[in-house]
Amino acid sequence: MMKQSWWKWLAFIFLMYTCIAGFLVKVPEPPGVPLKESIRNFFFHVPMWFSMMILLGVSFWYSILALNKKHPYADFYAHVYAQTGVLFGCAGIATGAIWANYQWGSPWSGDPKQNGAAIAILIYLAYFVLRGAITDIDKRGKVAAVYNIFAFFMLFPTLWILPRLTTSLHPGGQGSEGNPALNGADMTPTLRMVFYPAVIGWTLLGTWISTLFIRVKILQEKKLSNV
Repeated sequence: MMKQSWWKWLAFIFLMYTCIAGFLVKVPEPPGVPLKESIRNFFFHVPMWFSMMILLGVSFWYSILALNKKHPYADFYAHVYAQTGVLFGCAGIATGAIWANYQWGSPWSGDPKQNGAAIAILIYLAYFVLRGAITDIDKRGKVAAVYNIFAFFMLFPTLWILPRLTTSLHPGGQGSEGNPALNGADMTPTLRMVFYPAVIGWTLLGTWISTLFIRVKILQEKKLSNV
């Protein structure tokens, strides 16, 4: 039993470590950037986005398998991992709004990255609506897989490319220099010591949640097929 659930224990340990160390570790004070104690949100907000990208990447992979018909439940897997990924994306937006409220004076300032994140989530919400509107299983799997692949590729312009080409309060965008935001150069060894375990822990938690929902969906499908 322990051999099968070691990664679940690892997720628990990493997340406990993140929550405890994230609030107790001494955080840096970048010169000219008054982040103060709000920098602790870095251990939650940014790992949420990393985990979202990983989970949606897994969903993207299963959509490819669904089109190639190399996995009997690939459509279920793609759907569930997309749901979990969007859940983490919403958590990323929420934690980002809290951070923005303290640093920028408003939880939502119309920043290009905030708008891009909202657009990306809406694209995936449309995927859920589209998939739920199709009753034919084979057709649903193909159409949903194609749209899911499209949705994954849309993450890159909405989250990573367009915000860097326009004026943004986030680090990495034009005009972001001197703004109260954190960039990669500000990551001290102390931040890395908590940040990387946080990414692993949140990703493993997302995988754990996904596997539970996949089991439920497969059991429901088997029950319906036997009726």
